[in-house]
Amino acid sequence: MPHASLRKFAQPQLSEESILAVVEVLRSQWIATGPKVSELESALSATFGGRPTRVVTSATGAMEIALLLCGVGPGDEVITSAQSFFSAMNMILKCGARPVFVDCELHTRAIDLAQVEAAITPRTRAIMPTHFPGALGDMDALYALAGKHRLRVIEDAALVQGSLWQGKPVGSFGDIATFSFHPNKNMTTIEGGAIVVNNQEEAEQVDILRFHGIAKLPDQTRDVVLAGGKYNMSDVSAVIGLHQLQQFEDFMTQRAALAQRYFERLPTLPGVVLPPRDVAGQTWNMFCVLITYEQYQYTRASFRAALQEAGIGTGMSYEACHLTSLAKGLGYAEGMFPIAERIGRETVTLPLHVGLTLADIDHVCDVVARLLSQ
Repeated sequence: MPHASLRKFAQPQLSEESILAVVEVLRSQWIATGPKVSELESALSATFGGRPTRVVTSATGAMEIALLLCGVGPGDEVITSAQSFFSAMNMILKCGARPVFVDCELHTRAIDLAQVEAAITPRTRAIMPTHFPGALGDMDALYALAGKHRLRVIEDAALVQGSLWQGKPVGSFGDIATFSFHPNKNMTTIEGGAIVVNNQEEAEQVDILRFHGIAKLPDQTRDVVLAGGKYNMSDVSAVIGLHQLQQFEDFMTQRAALAQRYFERLPTLPGVVLPPRDVAGQTWNMFCVLITYEQYQYTRASFRAALQEAGIGTGMSYEACHLTSLAKGLGYAEGMFPIAERIGRETVTLPLHVGLTLADIDHVCDVVARLLSQ
Protein backbone atom coordinates (compact mmCIF):
# COMPACT_ATOMS: atom_id res chain seq x y z
CA MET A 1 0.00 0.00 0.00
CA PRO A 2 1.54 3.36 -1.02
CA HIS A 3 2.19 5.95 1.66
CA ALA A 4 -0.04 8.97 2.16
CA SER A 5 3.20 10.89 1.56
CA LEU A 6 2.78 10.11 -2.15
CA ARG A 7 0.04 12.72 -2.27
CA LYS A 8 2.83 15.31 -2.08
CA PHE A 9 5.50 15.47 -4.75
CA ALA A 10 7.82 17.07 -2.18
CA GLN A 11 7.88 17.36 1.60
CA PRO A 12 10.49 17.84 4.35
CA GLN A 13 11.62 15.22 6.84
CA LEU A 14 12.04 16.68 10.33
CA SER A 15 13.60 14.53 13.04
CA GLU A 16 12.33 14.47 16.60
CA GLU A 17 15.76 15.74 17.66
CA SER A 18 15.39 18.84 15.49
CA ILE A 19 11.93 19.52 16.93
CA LEU A 20 13.31 19.27 20.45
CA ALA A 21 16.20 21.54 19.45
CA VAL A 22 13.69 24.16 18.31
CA VAL A 23 12.03 23.96 21.71
CA GLU A 24 15.41 24.56 23.35
CA VAL A 25 16.01 27.63 21.20
CA LEU A 26 12.56 28.97 22.04
CA ARG A 27 13.21 28.46 25.74
CA SER A 28 16.56 30.23 25.44
CA GLN A 29 14.62 33.34 24.37
CA TRP A 30 17.28 34.06 21.75
CA ILE A 31 15.02 33.38 18.80
CA ALA A 32 16.14 35.98 16.25
CA THR A 33 19.62 36.01 14.66
CA GLY A 34 22.10 34.66 17.19
CA PRO A 35 24.58 31.87 17.91
CA LYS A 36 22.72 29.18 15.94
CA VAL A 37 22.87 31.32 12.79
CA SER A 38 26.63 31.71 13.19
CA GLU A 39 26.96 27.97 13.80
CA LEU A 40 24.96 27.13 10.69
CA GLU A 41 27.00 29.52 8.54
CA SER A 42 30.22 27.90 9.72
CA ALA A 43 28.86 24.40 9.12
CA LEU A 44 27.68 25.29 5.63
CA SER A 45 30.94 27.03 4.80
CA ALA A 46 32.77 23.79 5.59
CA THR A 47 30.69 22.04 2.90
CA PHE A 48 31.63 24.76 0.40
CA GLY A 49 35.37 24.41 0.81
CA GLY A 50 35.57 27.04 3.55
CA ARG A 51 34.21 29.84 1.36
CA PRO A 52 32.40 32.64 3.25
CA THR A 53 28.71 31.75 3.59
CA ARG A 54 25.79 33.78 4.88
CA VAL A 55 22.26 32.54 5.54
CA VAL A 56 19.19 34.60 4.76
CA THR A 57 15.42 34.28 4.86
CA SER A 58 15.06 32.91 1.32
CA ALA A 59 16.98 32.01 -1.82
CA THR A 60 15.11 34.86 -3.51
CA GLY A 61 16.59 37.26 -0.98
CA ALA A 62 20.00 35.69 -1.60
CA MET A 63 19.60 36.41 -5.32
CA GLU A 64 18.72 40.04 -4.74
CA ILE A 65 21.70 40.47 -2.41
CA ALA A 66 23.97 38.77 -4.96
CA LEU A 67 22.84 41.11 -7.72
CA LEU A 68 23.38 44.16 -5.53
CA LEU A 69 26.76 42.83 -4.46
CA CYS A 70 27.70 42.63 -8.15
CA GLY A 71 26.66 46.25 -8.65
CA VAL A 72 23.69 45.41 -10.88
CA GLY A 73 21.32 48.34 -11.24
CA PRO A 74 19.23 50.45 -13.63
CA GLY A 75 20.32 50.21 -17.24
CA ASP A 76 22.19 46.93 -16.73
CA GLU A 77 21.42 43.54 -18.23
CA VAL A 78 21.68 40.10 -16.66
CA ILE A 79 21.58 37.03 -18.89
CA THR A 80 19.52 34.19 -17.45
CA SER A 81 17.68 31.08 -18.60
CA ALA A 82 14.06 31.17 -19.69
CA GLN A 83 13.75 27.80 -17.90
CA SER A 84 13.94 28.61 -14.21
CA PHE A 85 11.77 29.57 -11.29
CA PHE A 86 10.48 33.15 -11.43
CA SER A 87 12.74 34.52 -8.69
CA ALA A 88 15.72 35.18 -10.97
CA MET A 89 13.63 37.27 -13.37
CA ASN A 90 11.91 39.08 -10.51
CA MET A 91 15.07 40.01 -8.65
CA ILE A 92 16.83 41.24 -11.79
CA LEU A 93 13.88 43.53 -12.44
CA LYS A 94 13.67 44.58 -8.80
CA CYS A 95 17.27 45.81 -9.03
CA GLY A 96 16.26 47.95 -12.00
CA ALA A 97 18.03 45.82 -14.59
CA ARG A 98 16.67 43.87 -17.55
CA PRO A 99 16.56 40.07 -17.66
CA VAL A 100 17.94 38.87 -20.98
CA PHE A 101 16.57 35.39 -21.53
CA VAL A 102 18.25 32.59 -23.47
CA ASP A 103 17.23 28.99 -24.09
CA CYS A 104 18.52 25.80 -22.45
CA GLU A 105 19.50 22.23 -23.26
CA LEU A 106 16.60 19.76 -23.28
CA HIS A 107 17.86 16.98 -20.99
CA THR A 108 20.01 18.87 -18.49
CA ARG A 109 18.10 22.18 -18.75
CA ALA A 110 21.51 23.84 -18.52
CA ILE A 111 21.72 27.37 -19.92
CA ASP A 112 22.72 27.51 -23.62
CA LEU A 113 26.20 29.06 -23.52
CA ALA A 114 26.28 29.78 -27.26
CA GLN A 115 23.13 31.87 -26.83
CA VAL A 116 24.62 33.48 -23.73
CA GLU A 117 27.65 34.66 -25.70
CA ALA A 118 25.46 35.96 -28.51
CA ALA A 119 23.36 37.92 -26.00
CA ILE A 120 26.27 39.77 -24.36
CA THR A 121 26.23 43.54 -24.87
CA PRO A 122 28.13 46.45 -23.29
CA ARG A 123 25.29 46.61 -20.73
CA THR A 124 25.69 43.00 -19.56
CA ARG A 125 26.87 42.78 -15.97
CA ALA A 126 26.29 39.16 -15.01
CA ILE A 127 25.23 35.66 -16.07
CA MET A 128 22.71 33.90 -13.83
CA PRO A 129 22.36 30.19 -14.72
CA THR A 130 19.99 27.82 -12.93
CA HIS A 131 21.28 24.33 -12.15
CA PHE A 132 18.88 21.37 -12.31
CA PRO A 133 19.04 17.93 -10.66
CA GLY A 134 20.69 15.11 -12.56
CA ALA A 135 23.42 16.97 -14.44
CA LEU A 136 25.14 20.32 -14.37
CA GLY A 137 26.01 22.29 -17.47
CA ASP A 138 29.66 22.72 -18.49
CA MET A 139 30.91 24.79 -15.56
CA ASP A 140 34.41 25.20 -17.00
CA ALA A 141 32.98 26.62 -20.22
CA LEU A 142 30.62 28.88 -18.26
CA TYR A 143 33.44 30.42 -16.26
CA ALA A 144 35.72 30.66 -19.29
CA LEU A 145 33.01 32.64 -21.08
CA ALA A 146 32.40 34.88 -18.07
CA GLY A 147 36.13 35.51 -17.69
CA LYS A 148 36.53 36.31 -21.37
CA HIS A 149 33.92 39.07 -21.08
CA ARG A 150 34.76 40.08 -17.48
CA LEU A 151 31.26 39.21 -16.23
CA ARG A 152 30.11 38.11 -12.79
CA VAL A 153 28.38 34.75 -12.40
CA ILE A 154 25.55 34.19 -9.93
CA GLU A 155 24.74 30.48 -9.82
CA ASP A 156 21.15 29.66 -8.88
CA ALA A 157 21.95 26.41 -7.08
CA ALA A 158 18.66 26.15 -5.21
CA LEU A 159 17.97 22.65 -6.54
CA VAL A 160 21.43 21.09 -6.44
CA GLN A 161 22.98 21.49 -3.01
CA GLY A 162 25.50 18.66 -2.70
CA SER A 163 26.02 18.14 -6.44
CA LEU A 164 29.60 17.89 -7.71
CA TRP A 165 31.48 19.24 -10.70
CA GLN A 166 34.67 17.27 -11.32
CA GLY A 167 34.64 16.21 -7.68
CA LYS A 168 34.06 19.69 -6.24
CA PRO A 169 30.76 20.66 -4.58
CA VAL A 170 28.71 23.37 -6.24
CA GLY A 171 29.40 26.51 -4.25
CA SER A 172 32.99 25.55 -3.42
CA PHE A 173 34.37 27.16 -6.59
CA GLY A 174 33.51 29.85 -9.11
CA ASP A 175 31.93 33.18 -8.25
CA ILE A 176 28.70 33.60 -6.24
CA ALA A 177 26.24 30.76 -5.57
CA THR A 178 22.82 30.91 -3.95
CA PHE A 179 20.97 28.03 -2.29
CA SER A 180 17.43 27.40 -1.08
CA PHE A 181 16.30 25.78 2.17
CA HIS A 182 12.58 25.83 1.33
CA PRO A 183 10.77 22.68 2.60
CA ASN A 184 10.90 21.09 -0.85
CA LYS A 185 14.68 21.39 -1.22
CA ASN A 186 17.53 19.02 -0.29
CA MET A 187 17.54 20.40 3.27
CA THR A 188 15.27 22.88 4.98
CA THR A 189 15.23 25.67 7.53
CA ILE A 190 11.44 26.06 7.01
CA GLU A 191 12.03 29.08 4.77
CA GLY A 192 15.57 30.21 4.12
CA GLY A 193 18.55 30.32 1.83
CA ALA A 194 22.26 30.97 1.65
CA ILE A 195 24.72 32.97 -0.40
CA VAL A 196 28.32 31.83 -0.89
CA VAL A 197 30.79 34.57 -1.80
CA ASN A 198 34.46 34.93 -2.67
CA ASN A 199 36.08 36.64 0.30
CA GLN A 200 35.54 38.27 3.66
CA GLU A 201 35.03 41.72 2.15
CA GLU A 202 32.07 40.45 0.12
CA ALA A 203 30.71 38.63 3.17
CA GLU A 204 30.79 41.89 5.14
CA GLN A 205 28.88 43.58 2.32
CA VAL A 206 26.28 40.82 2.53
CA ASP A 207 25.99 41.47 6.27
CA ILE A 208 25.15 45.09 5.51
CA LEU A 209 22.80 44.32 2.62
CA ARG A 210 20.81 41.72 4.58
CA PHE A 211 20.20 43.95 7.60
CA HIS A 212 18.96 47.47 6.78
CA GLY A 213 22.22 48.69 5.24
CA ILE A 214 23.62 49.14 8.74
CA ALA A 215 27.35 49.38 9.43
CA LYS A 216 28.81 49.59 12.91
CA LEU A 217 31.04 52.58 13.70
CA PRO A 218 34.15 52.26 15.92
CA ASP A 219 32.21 53.55 18.93
CA GLN A 220 29.56 50.84 18.27
CA THR A 221 26.94 53.33 17.12
CA ARG A 222 25.26 52.57 13.82
CA ASP A 223 25.32 54.19 10.42
CA VAL A 224 23.25 53.36 7.33
CA VAL A 225 25.60 53.23 4.36
CA LEU A 226 23.16 51.96 1.72
CA ALA A 227 19.50 51.12 1.29
CA GLY A 228 19.56 47.55 2.54
CA GLY A 229 16.72 45.14 3.20
CA LYS A 230 15.96 42.76 6.05
CA TYR A 231 16.84 39.17 5.24
CA ASN A 232 18.40 37.90 8.48
CA MET A 233 17.57 34.31 9.47
CA SER A 234 16.28 33.39 12.92
CA ASP A 235 17.99 30.99 15.31
CA VAL A 236 14.79 28.92 15.23
CA SER A 237 15.29 28.27 11.53
CA ALA A 238 19.04 27.89 11.88
CA VAL A 239 18.85 25.10 14.46
CA ILE A 240 16.59 23.13 12.10
CA GLY A 241 19.19 23.67 9.39
CA LEU A 242 21.96 22.38 11.63
CA HIS A 243 20.09 19.12 12.23
CA GLN A 244 19.20 18.83 8.55
CA LEU A 245 22.85 19.27 7.64
CA GLN A 246 23.78 16.40 9.97
CA GLN A 247 21.34 14.18 8.03
CA PHE A 248 22.25 15.60 4.64
CA GLU A 249 24.33 12.71 3.30
CA ASP A 250 21.66 10.20 4.32
CA PHE A 251 19.02 12.35 2.63
CA MET A 252 21.04 12.46 -0.60
CA THR A 253 21.67 8.72 -0.55
CA GLN A 254 17.96 8.02 -0.18
CA ARG A 255 17.00 10.51 -2.88
CA ALA A 256 19.52 8.94 -5.26
CA ALA A 257 18.06 5.48 -4.60
CA LEU A 258 14.55 6.74 -5.33
CA ALA A 259 15.69 8.40 -8.56
CA GLN A 260 17.49 5.22 -9.62
CA ARG A 261 14.28 3.26 -9.03
CA TYR A 262 12.43 5.61 -11.38
CA PHE A 263 15.01 4.93 -14.08
CA GLU A 264 14.69 1.17 -13.52
CA ARG A 265 10.89 1.07 -13.49
CA LEU A 266 9.55 3.83 -15.74
CA PRO A 267 8.77 2.45 -19.19
CA THR A 268 10.70 3.61 -22.25
CA LEU A 269 8.03 5.16 -24.42
CA PRO A 270 7.98 7.48 -27.45
CA GLY A 271 7.39 11.11 -26.58
CA VAL A 272 8.63 10.64 -22.99
CA VAL A 273 11.91 12.29 -21.95
CA LEU A 274 13.53 11.35 -18.64
CA PRO A 275 16.18 13.38 -16.79
CA PRO A 276 19.89 12.66 -17.30
CA ARG A 277 20.95 9.32 -15.87
CA ASP A 278 24.15 8.11 -14.19
CA VAL A 279 25.99 11.45 -14.14
CA ALA A 280 28.53 11.17 -11.34
CA GLY A 281 28.14 13.26 -8.23
CA GLN A 282 24.64 14.61 -8.81
CA THR A 283 21.87 15.08 -6.24
CA TRP A 284 18.18 14.54 -6.82
CA ASN A 285 15.92 17.25 -5.52
CA MET A 286 13.11 16.40 -7.92
CA PHE A 287 12.34 14.03 -10.79
CA CYS A 288 10.93 15.78 -13.84
CA VAL A 289 9.57 13.89 -16.84
CA LEU A 290 8.55 15.40 -20.18
CA ILE A 291 5.53 13.84 -21.88
CA THR A 292 4.01 14.64 -25.26
CA TYR A 293 0.53 14.29 -23.78
CA GLU A 294 -1.45 14.53 -27.02
CA GLN A 295 0.28 11.36 -28.22
CA TYR A 296 -1.43 9.56 -25.34
CA GLN A 297 -4.81 11.34 -25.55
CA TYR A 298 -4.15 13.51 -22.49
CA THR A 299 -3.58 17.09 -21.62
CA ARG A 300 -1.15 17.76 -18.82
CA ALA A 301 -4.06 18.78 -16.61
CA SER A 302 -5.95 15.54 -17.29
CA PHE A 303 -2.81 13.42 -16.79
CA ARG A 304 -2.06 15.08 -13.45
CA ALA A 305 -5.71 14.64 -12.44
CA ALA A 306 -5.47 10.92 -13.22
CA LEU A 307 -2.37 10.63 -11.05
CA GLN A 308 -4.06 12.59 -8.28
CA GLU A 309 -7.02 10.20 -8.41
CA ALA A 310 -4.52 7.36 -7.89
CA GLY A 311 -3.19 9.10 -4.78
CA ILE A 312 -0.10 10.59 -6.44
CA GLY A 313 0.71 14.27 -6.11
CA THR A 314 2.66 16.03 -8.87
CA GLY A 315 4.17 19.39 -9.72
CA MET A 316 5.19 21.06 -12.98
CA SER A 317 8.54 22.75 -12.41
CA TYR A 318 8.86 25.08 -14.29
CA GLU A 319 6.81 27.22 -16.62
CA ALA A 320 8.86 29.23 -19.12
CA CYS A 321 9.65 32.61 -17.57
CA HIS A 322 9.49 34.58 -20.82
CA LEU A 323 5.82 33.63 -21.30
CA THR A 324 4.69 35.22 -18.03
CA SER A 325 2.69 38.44 -18.25
CA LEU A 326 5.57 40.30 -16.65
CA ALA A 327 8.07 39.15 -19.27
CA LYS A 328 5.67 39.67 -22.17
CA GLY A 329 5.48 43.26 -21.02
CA LEU A 330 9.21 43.46 -21.71
CA GLY A 331 8.72 42.29 -25.30
CA TYR A 332 9.19 38.53 -24.95
CA ALA A 333 6.83 36.24 -26.84
CA GLU A 334 5.99 32.64 -27.58
CA GLY A 335 8.38 30.92 -29.98
CA MET A 336 11.51 32.74 -28.86
CA PHE A 337 12.92 29.92 -26.71
CA PRO A 338 11.37 26.67 -27.93
CA ILE A 339 13.19 24.26 -25.62
CA ALA A 340 12.26 26.20 -22.48
CA GLU A 341 8.70 26.36 -23.82
CA ARG A 342 8.58 22.61 -24.43
CA ILE A 343 9.88 21.92 -20.92
CA GLY A 344 7.35 24.35 -19.47
CA ARG A 345 4.53 22.77 -21.48
CA GLU A 346 5.34 19.07 -20.98
CA THR A 347 6.92 18.72 -17.54
CA VAL A 348 5.31 16.66 -14.82
CA THR A 349 7.27 16.48 -11.56
CA LEU A 350 6.84 13.08 -9.94
CA PRO A 351 7.10 12.50 -6.17
CA LEU A 352 10.62 12.37 -4.82
CA HIS A 353 11.36 13.04 -1.16
CA VAL A 354 12.83 11.18 1.80
CA GLY A 355 9.41 10.28 3.18
CA LEU A 356 8.99 7.77 0.32
CA THR A 357 10.01 4.14 -0.11
CA LEU A 358 11.05 2.15 -3.15
CA ALA A 359 7.61 0.53 -3.07
CA ASP A 360 6.06 3.99 -3.39
CA ILE A 361 8.14 4.67 -6.49
CA ASP A 362 7.10 1.28 -7.90
CA HIS A 363 3.47 2.31 -7.42
CA VAL A 364 4.02 5.62 -9.24
CA CYS A 365 5.75 3.84 -12.12
CA ASP A 366 2.99 1.25 -12.37
CA VAL A 367 0.32 3.94 -12.51
CA VAL A 368 2.24 5.99 -15.09
CA ALA A 369 2.76 2.89 -17.24
CA ARG A 370 -0.94 2.00 -17.00
CA LEU A 371 -2.08 5.51 -17.92
CA LEU A 372 0.25 5.73 -20.90
CA SER A 373 -0.71 2.29 -22.21
CA GLN A 374 -4.46 2.97 -22.41
